[in-house]
Amino acid sequence: MVEFDPRTPNLARMYDYMLGGVTNYAVDREATDRLAELVPHTVPLARVNRGFQQRAVRHLAGSGVRQFLDLGSGLPTQGSVHQIVPGARVVYVDRDPVVAAHATALLRDESRAAFVRADLLDAAGVLERAAAFLDLDRPVGVLLISILHFIPDAGTDDAGGPHAAVAALREALAPGSHLVLTHSTTPGPSPGRAKPAARRGAARTPARIRAFFGDFTLVEPGLVHAADWRPDRPRLAAEPSTASYLMAGVGWKAPDPQV
Repeated sequence: MVEFDPRTPNLARMYDYMLGGVTNYAVDREATDRLAELVPHTVPLARVNRGFQQRAVRHLAGSGVRQFLDLGSGLPTQGSVHQIVPGARVVYVDRDPVVAAHATALLRDESRAAFVRADLLDAAGVLERAAAFLDLDRPVGVLLISILHFIPDAGTDDAGGPHAAVAALREALAPGSHLVLTHSTTPGPSPGRAKPAARRGAARTPARIRAFFGDFTLVEPGLVHAADWRPDRPRLAAEPSTASYLMAGVGWKAPDPQV
């Protein structure tokens, strides 16, 4: 059993606080408030990130996807996948033991959502454990929301790195599946999902981010700033341009024409 240290902030709980949630402690709120003073776009960008995620999930649900695999999920609160599509089956994956403890408690009464503690770089292990809850022979929506920019490339061939792991996921998915991701780009790293700047992360170029989709077809409008992916309303001229830090896209795995 994980013991929570009330003196130590947790990044996932900080993100919950940024989104207006209650699954956080005073130490998380204090750390977030200090971070927001230093980096004013932290909270607005977290909300842009979650807004994109929700729009993308609704799009996938409208396309008939009823299974989701959320990698590097953080806490399943504040409009997470199972709350946006109540009838879907959802597996949340995170390697943080504190997240695991909170998430397991939060999902205790959810029959269609489960949590798996695993590392997304172990694609085979993630898929093996997810298969206990999801039918991988049918379309799945895979979410990689503001997590890949915290994982550096492994080397020139990326063996064991994030591009190789995502490629393995793409290969294993059934036709009709989707890949949803956000990723920081220049001018700097994104506070994104739950974490401020990562010491060992990578703010990749748009071309390098596009490579995560492989041969998947990008859904219109393609790889764009997160706030510009099918917005619910036009952006006002006076609104801050925090979304320029965060690229977002949705890719679709087309059926094999030879089948």
